[in-house]
Formats: sequence, structure tokens, C-alpha cells
Amino acid sequence: MQHPNENRKSSYQEKEVLALLQDKETRHVGFEKIVREYSEQLYWQIRRMVLSHDDANDLLQNTFVKAWVNIDYFRADAKLSTWLYRIALNECLTFLSKQRAMGAVSIDDPEAVVIHKLESDPYFSGDRVQLLLQKALLSLPEKQRMVFNLKYYQEMKYEEISAILGTSVGALKASYHHAVKKIEKYLDGAD
Repeated sequence: MQHPNENRKSSYQEKEVLALLQDKETRHVGFEKIVREYSEQLYWQIRRMVLSHDDANDLLQNTFVKAWVNIDYFRADAKLSTWLYRIALNECLTFLSKQRAMGAVSIDDPEAVVIHKLESDPYFSGDRVQLLLQKALLSLPEKQRMVFNLKYYQEMKYEEISAILGTSVGALKASYHHAVKKIEKYLDGAD
């Protein structure tokens, strides 16, 4: 039996979409294909950074608005997905830094506020282990958390992550290694 997403996946051709984006008449159609293709994976990447469904939804919308407004600046020498991830992750960093600046997050215990938000989020269905993992991830610096999320959850190659974050592969490998060690230490201490 065919997976329901298989048909949708096979209908997306980046070359065809790029051609649609070139022409002002068909640009909208091309962009709709981009939104359909990348919404889910971008949503989850954003959600893993900000944890709240509502915040993730807002940031996903902002990502696509920014992409649409700046579509003329997209150069086809990069993959569309790389460009979109870069916009999404910048949106996350801006959002998290605004939260800190507004004092929405306690300086003494920044995790507590975010974890409380996650626990009260009706869309969070994780168990105790998931909650512990999220707490461990929150203990990482934001860039390190991004690297971990892209590598662990998205199963991206270091070369792809390098293109998104503009960081060398060597530095990314070290960052991922440190993240894993910190998460393991956090989880060991939580037993």
C-alpha cells in the first residue's frame, strides 16, 4: 500500500518550482508548492526550539511571510530548504532573544517558564521521558540546540547543517558531540 505522503512528495520538483518563481504570473503557484512541501518539517524544527505550538505556528507564518517578501533575493545556488531553514532558525533566535529581553523568561531558571508553558500546552502529548529530554535540550545554548535538533531529529548531514548555519563541519561535529554529552549528563542526573 502506498504511504499517503508518497504521492505528494513525488509531485514536488525543485527545478519546476524555481521556474514558477521566476515568472511573476506563476510565482504564487510556486510559492504555494513550497509552503505545502516544507510546512511540516519547518514547524517541527521551530517547535523544538520554542516548544509551544502557538509560538511555533506564529513563527512558521513569519518564516513564510519573510520568504515571500524576499523571494527575489533567493539565489538558486543554494537549496530552497537551506534558505527556508536559515530564515526559520533566525526567526527562532529573534523570538527567544525578545522573550529574554522582555523578562518573560526568568534569568535564574529560564527552563522553568518554558517547561511550564510546554506542560500546559494542549498540543503536547509527550510522556515523562519526552519532558525530561526537552528539559535537557533547554539546558543547551541555542545554537548547540539547533545543531542537535537538525542532526538528531531531521537526520541532516553535517554539510547541510553547515550550509544553513554557516558553520564549519568540524565545528558542527564538535557542537553535536558536546550537546550529546550534556544531554546524557543531564538525564543521568535526573534519575
